[in-house]
Amino acid sequence: MTHAQLENLNIDAFEVMLSPEAVHARLPLSDAAAATVAAGRQALQRILDRQDPRLLVIVGPCSIHDPVAGLDYARRLKALADEVADTLLLVMRVYFEKPRTSTGWKGYINDPHMDDSFQIEEGMLRAREFLLALNELGLPAATEALDPIAPQYLGDLISWTAIGARTSESQTHREMSSGLSTPVGFKNATDGDIGVAINAILSASAPHSFLGINAQGRSAIIRTKGNRYGHVVLRGGGDRPNYDSVSISLAERALAKAGLRQNLVVDCSHANSDKKPEMQPLVMADCVNQIRQGNRSIVGLMLESFIEAGNQPIPADLAQLKYGCSVTDACIAWPTTEQAIRAARAALIDVLPKRNAQP
Repeated sequence: MTHAQLENLNIDAFEVMLSPEAVHARLPLSDAAAATVAAGRQALQRILDRQDPRLLVIVGPCSIHDPVAGLDYARRLKALADEVADTLLLVMRVYFEKPRTSTGWKGYINDPHMDDSFQIEEGMLRAREFLLALNELGLPAATEALDPIAPQYLGDLISWTAIGARTSESQTHREMSSGLSTPVGFKNATDGDIGVAINAILSASAPHSFLGINAQGRSAIIRTKGNRYGHVVLRGGGDRPNYDSVSISLAERALAKAGLRQNLVVDCSHANSDKKPEMQPLVMADCVNQIRQGNRSIVGLMLESFIEAGNQPIPADLAQLKYGCSVTDACIAWPTTEQAIRAARAALIDVLPKRNAQP
């Protein structure tokens, strides 16, 4: 047996990809986009540090599959963001990578043509192009970090990062988070366990050393400083929600016991809405009411929202796709989104400025 027969037995091919440096050179960060990213990160940090009383609202499609519809949505969201900016900080949900329980479409970067052609280099370039356009509109972006190499390509255009319920327990993602330049929200586990997210925050706050790639695409030992802006995202789990006041109180106690700041973001989708999109505004309204009643730990909310309500399967003929409708989790429609966000602003405009001043 030759040495060649001992490795790569299940590898079909290696294809060289453009380095992060080359992708940045092809689609460079503009001054306008850089200003949006910097302002977005600073505002998020100030909210988590309780220096900015506004409520964070991360809102947008479950996933980006059509950049035209995505930017159509972004322009609407930018106008709404300006309207409510005195009370709410709106950040657009821009998810290009989708974790799959077994199989399925893995997202725009992995398969931009949605035909199993897996043109990953093209997907990365088009994802960066989308993020540039979004930030040049003046709207900060939030994403889920799934592939540990992707932040080298896109990280300069992201203001907030999520680590999903399936990956909060992953050492790879905790190490990666320790070096990210954004605040990072760790979701509780799919069974509802919040301890996984708390341990992830503790881990990511510490320095780490691990294998990765540098800007030139070469293997590198990455040494991080630790990220002090980790926080918990409550998304429900184990077939029950965890946004109710009892669950919030238990999460606050668990964070206090771990010596962490009591910063909670509530994901109004997933198990918190029983995966019924029409329930999301009700979850949001409940959390807003908790804040009105004196809650101080809920610093943000997440909504899955697109132009049209619901979702759709990916058809063999992509021309049959319904414009502005999700191909992954079902979303609320744009008019419902506007109504829910405006209602939250009206309910909180006189409450939030006094919130951090409470003893």
